[in-house]
Amino acid sequence: MSAPSYGRAFALMREAAGEAWGAYTRHAFVEGLRDGSLPRDAFLHYLRQDYVFLIHFSRAWALAVVKSETHAEMLAAVATVNALVAEEMQLHVGICAAAGISQEELFATDERSENLAYTRFVLEAGYSGDLLDLLAALAPCVMGYGEIGTRLTSERTSDVYADWMNTYGGEGYQGDCAAVGQLLDNALERRLGKDFENSPRFATLCDKFRKATELEVNFWQMGLTP
Repeated sequence: MSAPSYGRAFALMREAAGEAWGAYTRHAFVEGLRDGSLPRDAFLHYLRQDYVFLIHFSRAWALAVVKSETHAEMLAAVATVNALVAEEMQLHVGICAAAGISQEELFATDERSENLAYTRFVLEAGYSGDLLDLLAALAPCVMGYGEIGTRLTSERTSDVYADWMNTYGGEGYQGDCAAVGQLLDNALERRLGKDFENSPRFATLCDKFRKATELEVNFWQMGLTP
């Protein structure tokens, strides 16, 4: 299936990521979700780590408010923080609670090194750079899960992980992806011009996007080794 349309910049960055993007969006972990073959203990291990990841990811998006130059950018960043904290993290809380893992246990999960590497990479992109650096590091997670969710909801052969697939393939999350794609396009045009893809800086942003994609691959791999 073709990739979802999340804006011009995302399409260009996705292409520039090369093989890393396919390794991320079609990882064995993802295919295990699709056909239901993923062991439950691996899924719960991943969810616990992803909950910790989302705590830091939310902080990075809050940093996007600080890095914004317009009210519209601030609104987009705030909306994403709300979607992460009030919606996406609640998916993890609900599934883990059903498995006997309390929210307190979830919050106290020890952070794996793969998780630590990825979250600190994203935060450092924001601390040391501007909004463009931060968005380039954030985008693979947001849009990648959107692309994965869209594909799995149409290609799945099992309903074992239907809650997860329906969340990321659903209208609400797809709307979030489109909004982040628009934020990325607008931020690039504001700072680099309408032909931002011809700017030397765009290549460095694509490198950051690719690195974050590679860290996503490592995160899936971590999920397979509880």
